Amino acid sequence: MSENEKDKRLMVLIADDFQETRRSVRIMLSMNPDVIVVAIAKDGPEAIELAREHHPDIVVMDINMPGMDGLTAFKQISEIYPDTGCIIISAQREIDTLNKAIALGVQEYLGKPFTIEELNDAINRVGEQLREKRPSLENAGRLHRQSEKSLEKLAGEYAHLKRTDDKALEVFEQLAENPECDLRWLRTLAMLYIIREEWGKLKALAERLEQRGSL
Repeated sequence: MSENEKDKRLMVLIADDFQETRRSVRIMLSMNPDVIVVAIAKDGPEAIELAREHHPDIVVMDINMPGMDGLTAFKQISEIYPDTGCIIISAQREIDTLNKAIALGVQEYLGKPFTIEELNDAINRVGEQLREKRPSLENAGRLHRQSEKSLEKLAGEYAHLKRTDDKALEVFEQLAENPECDLRWLRTLAMLYIIREEWGKLKALAERLEQRGSL
């Protein structure tokens, strides 16, 4: 296989708390020449960290994992990389869970046990959907980055002027909507909340800063 052909393969991340399932899924996907498994996680938090590192095209995620369920993990991954596809695997076939998965943008839902053909057919369908929608997502991403750069420039000016008015608050809160927001903007927003005595918002922001290890 040439390097160019390798580059076209779908990068897949597997997440399941059972080692046997992780191994089985990896073996099944090894039968698909259009797929490369780039990471394997044993729980939701590890899946998020590995997704940050590898930016997979598709995550194959178990729903029921200790600490953080698969849908919560995928929600956080999709906030970081909106172009990531998802196949949920589960031993349960509850309609409420299926509806929740669809609402989060999950493309495929496989009930355990499933066959090699079922898994790889699902992978191929999701891959086709990604190829169709990525051009529009990339364009939207470019527009978003341009908008964020403008916001950051404005935020820098407001921080320099030590503005604490509603307009300044609006700019910093818009920047904070990005899960990967620069810590300096989050800290500035925290100071604004203190000055404006918005304690409820400050508490939520402080928890977020603590999760990122900045407190």
